[in-house]
Amino acid sequence: MPDDAPIQSAAALSRRAFLKTTGLALGASALPAAEVSRGAQAKTSSLHSQVAGSIKVLLDTDIGSDIDDAVALTYLLSQPKCDLLGITTVTGKPIVRAMIADAICRNAGRNIPIYPGLAKPLIIPQRQTEVPQAAALGRWPHRTEFPTNAAIEFMRKTIRANPHEVVLLGIGAQTNLATLFTMDPEIPSLLKGLVTMGGNFTPVRWLPAGPFPVEWNIGNDPQAADIVYRSDLPVHHSVGLDVTYRLTMAAPEVHQHFDNHLWRPVLDFAAIFFQGPQKVITFHDPLAATTIFNPRICEFVNGWVDIELVSERLRGFTMWNPQAPEARQKVAMGVDDKRFFETLFAHGA
Repeated sequence: MPDDAPIQSAAALSRRAFLKTTGLALGASALPAAEVSRGAQAKTSSLHSQVAGSIKVLLDTDIGSDIDDAVALTYLLSQPKCDLLGITTVTGKPIVRAMIADAICRNAGRNIPIYPGLAKPLIIPQRQTEVPQAAALGRWPHRTEFPTNAAIEFMRKTIRANPHEVVLLGIGAQTNLATLFTMDPEIPSLLKGLVTMGGNFTPVRWLPAGPFPVEWNIGNDPQAADIVYRSDLPVHHSVGLDVTYRLTMAAPEVHQHFDNHLWRPVLDFAAIFFQGPQKVITFHDPLAATTIFNPRICEFVNGWVDIELVSERLRGFTMWNPQAPEARQKVAMGVDDKRFFETLFAHGA
């Protein structure tokens, strides 16, 4: 279809494994918008006002830990409407993460600017120190040298050079984003919009992974997320676990769909991922990416998001109020599974 139609060190855990070690009961799937708030209305925002043309995108990613970042990047490279202006990496070993991103870009025949970003959270200790998928890097050509200490300035200059035209896509800890918004407070207002994968916004049901209060990306730097969610953005779309956990693919199906030139590096990196306890891919980050180009994939509801910072156990918990007087964010409350997969693989071969 066309796009328009501490038992174990937390640093060694994947996003899903980390979630399993924490302890509250949350929602198994997205609540219908009417159930969440009878007064809230899902609206198509200005993020999609020019969806007929190309959209300029900056990607901020912790690629190399969970496999879904690599899937999201490959989708962006395949999407003809995506003008990918650059990539920044975040969390532990950002240079190695940049190498993985470059390998995927090179395989697609693209020379994308890539800048390693911040390795450590603003305040809390780092929980994501390793990059397991780097084990497959030797099989794919990639750069090994990148500009240092330049990621935030690259983002700042790129956004200022393209005012009100850039969608910033954050699919990792929000350390780079918060630092950017703090260093140049005008930047949020100069974006076309922000799309983030993070949080869990319907904490009244069980998710398949079990009971947990804190989503991985937000939990890796809750203070940064708090800065981002309080920023004065024209549009902020949040895609949380309560919708992404509906989108999974088992290893045999992954081999079937990814066995072509464009997706083959992802298949190679996925082989490392599948050596762990997970035998399915959950498409957290790709869902956030696809919503930039196909507004019909998710239903977004206006609301206000607060980040818990005081409780040590719940630090990073996302508290969402769809009836807040100031409804600054739009949160995904539903997803069209079929349309998502059609969009994800529409152009990749």
